[in-house]
Amino acid sequence: MTRFSPSPGSLRNNQGFSLIELLVSITIGLVIAVAAGSAYLGASSAGKVAEAQSRMNEDAQAALNILTQQLRLAGNNPVQANRANAFRRDPVFDPTYVGGTSTAYGTTSFTTSPGTYTLSAFSIRGCDGTFSNVTATAAISLASLNCAGGTTTLPDSIAVSYEADKYTTPPTTAGLATDCVGSALPVVTATFTSGTSTSASFAVADNRFYIGSSSGIPSLYCKGSSSSTQPLVENVEDMQFLYGTVSSTDPSATATVAGYLSADQVITETNMALLASDAARWGKVLTVRVCVVVRSENPGASDTASASYYKCDGTLDSSKTDLRLRRAYSTTVVLRNRRF
Repeated sequence: MTRFSPSPGSLRNNQGFSLIELLVSITIGLVIAVAAGSAYLGASSAGKVAEAQSRMNEDAQAALNILTQQLRLAGNNPVQANRANAFRRDPVFDPTYVGGTSTAYGTTSFTTSPGTYTLSAFSIRGCDGTFSNVTATAAISLASLNCAGGTTTLPDSIAVSYEADKYTTPPTTAGLATDCVGSALPVVTATFTSGTSTSASFAVADNRFYIGSSSGIPSLYCKGSSSSTQPLVENVEDMQFLYGTVSSTDPSATATVAGYLSADQVITETNMALLASDAARWGKVLTVRVCVVVRSENPGASDTASASYYKCDGTLDSSKTDLRLRRAYSTTVVLRNRRF
């Protein structure tokens, strides 16, 4: 009987991998695994940063939209067509603010209800820092706000006043105008001495915006005419305003912005200080530059250098160590209802 004998080549094929071949294979596999893992981690990190930046953009847009809408309403006090000339506007602002006997209620006598209602000489008022009584419930008038001034390193605050209705504010189910936190504004009734229409009912918004904190989260807050305060947008860490003013010696309706001042400078600048009152000084404000600094909800930077950002004044801030992303967003708003 003939016995089958395997060839030497066949024996070598059945011996498998050598130790060196196995080690090379494992090494190559590890290199591929590490590369794939690094690529995944890099993509995951980039995705988290992109998501954080997208959320920051949304928060900034929400904050700027709120402030822009409110600033554009500042001073709103439309002419009423069915009134005598002395009462063409609802008595929202002090006559010295409104001006013009043919389109205002002037100094002619009228009565209002409730009796606690007072006219305001301000449609806008700002503070370098936060008004010390920003959450006070007393008086609609912005004249009651107190500002220490000179605190330019702190977030600013701002207050606006305007005649509100169901078209300029989100109305309640009963059709009443609301303040910035959604509470119904009290109705003011005025009785005039002459004219086709001798009475008027209207509402006045007095909204104050500042940076506050709840559970350690900095937010854009608003205090309306009601007693409550409410955070509107979270993770807004800073807010700065600059005010474009017209020349204090140019009373024309076509006057242009002469320069930008901080809230403290609106009061203390040499020419502005010559005006008779703070109300007259704030009456020279024509535009407002708004800047908010928004931070990411969670840490997203790889190191402190990556967490650096440019503040509202254009300087680089490298002091943050919490590895959150930050960015400054800004816009400029024209006060559409401003009058000399």
